[in-house]
Amino acid sequence: MFNVILPKLTPKILAVKLTAIGERSVRTKHPWIFSESIEKINKEGTSGDIAIIFSHSKNKAIGVGLYDPDSPIRIKMLHHDGGATLNSDFFLEKIQAAFAVRTQLLETATNSYRLLFGENDGFPGFIADVYANVLVVKLYSAIWFPFLEIILEQLIEVSGCDCVVLRLNRKLQGEANSNLKDGQVLYGFLENEVVQFVEHGVHFSANVIKGHKTGYFLDHRANRKRVGELSKGKTVLDVFSYAGGFSVHALAQGAKEVTSLDISKQALEIAQLNGRLNDYSGEHFTVAGDAFKEMEEMIRQNRHFDIVVIDPPSFAKSASEVDLAKKKYAQLATLGHKLTAKNGILVLASCSSRVTADEFFRINTKILSDQSRSYSEISRTAHDMDHPVTFKEGSYLKCGYYKFSD
Repeated sequence: MFNVILPKLTPKILAVKLTAIGERSVRTKHPWIFSESIEKINKEGTSGDIAIIFSHSKNKAIGVGLYDPDSPIRIKMLHHDGGATLNSDFFLEKIQAAFAVRTQLLETATNSYRLLFGENDGFPGFIADVYANVLVVKLYSAIWFPFLEIILEQLIEVSGCDCVVLRLNRKLQGEANSNLKDGQVLYGFLENEVVQFVEHGVHFSANVIKGHKTGYFLDHRANRKRVGELSKGKTVLDVFSYAGGFSVHALAQGAKEVTSLDISKQALEIAQLNGRLNDYSGEHFTVAGDAFKEMEEMIRQNRHFDIVVIDPPSFAKSASEVDLAKKKYAQLATLGHKLTAKNGILVLASCSSRVTADEFFRINTKILSDQSRSYSEISRTAHDMDHPVTFKEGSYLKCGYYKFSD
């Protein structure tokens, strides 16, 4: 069935008792148990061992997780409220529940979606994205190796995909105990590593072998659609454009002129290719360079755009970077407002999970309110429906729309 031999590992069963704080976390259905919350464990565990969490008071199972000795999040929870058997039926039920959440999206002209969103769908460190007929799985932890074959079988059944590509994070790429490689085609045949797909009727492509993450960023889909709808007859600046998500939607919906700005020339070439997958009559320009410097140069040239979209990568990948990230968001809001034309719209986004939505929107409000121009906040948005948030730390994406009246 599969093109490669998948890991054949038999996980041990671990009996675990937690501190009061750890037990409280399980009872509130949080998916993470940190190492300091483990009070007692009956044997030494390895990646993917099944951890049965027992209560202090009644010595009764209150949850089941997977043991991860290589992470400070020592146990990733899969089940709360008692015990569970981690078999094919267990995973199928969870995958079917996740697919049901995406049903409404798939009723639109869209054949690309996130089927499993890690912890938020009960699969910590496990991402599954669908691009047309290709399923791309990205793993962030070796805890899934003992269960990979049965989970992939269920994902294939539920999604209907005829090809599966595996992506591994850097740490797993060096895993000595596995013959799995990043970019392997585990199942079926991949005709081309660049896969074409449709997003609300707009055509795109993703390099599922070499592209970032699984090849594309699906979380902003609803925002891209909205920007497209706002762009007819307008001039648009797409900052940190990557493969041109916002740019291509704008072009496809009748934008007069679109400028894609990104530091990567290769990403801009993909943005242009994605644009050409669709019919459009506007002009598509690209600018390769540091976003902050290029925006400052545009301001010096007295350039303005009807719609400015600024969607940077994460600025705070660790707690020590949060303060700098906030300064960068403030700087981008300042630059963005200067580039937005009269009666124009500024769209500011953040994917830094360590900067909360409240903090991000507070920064935007302060910066824009300190300017001499009048503006109104149109709306605030978050993840699209295929990125459900089921615990606090699972939320990272936030986006604000601001309209200027002068």
